[in-house]
Amino acid sequence: MDSKLVRIRGRVQGVGYRDWMIREATRLGVQGWVRNRRDGSVEALVSGDAAAVAALLTACRAGPPMGWVDSIVEEFAEPPAEPGFRRVPSA
Repeated sequence: MDSKLVRIRGRVQGVGYRDWMIREATRLGVQGWVRNRRDGSVEALVSGDAAAVAALLTACRAGPPMGWVDSIVEEFAEPPAEPGFRRVPSA
């Protein structure tokens, strides 16, 4: 099991990034959540099989068609308390 808290910066708000990430995480079987941050970034907790988490983070570097990613910062984290992958309130 691999769990990471990630901060994604670039053109990631207003382009459907969170909805896209929910679809990708669900497709890969990754658990966790995603939310917008007031500074314009997107933050996510991703947890699951190490290969699935790595595949999601690779996809996140490209993102949805209307967005672009400048950087992703990853740090180890505790797994989410709830199953599934969902949107949580902005912070």
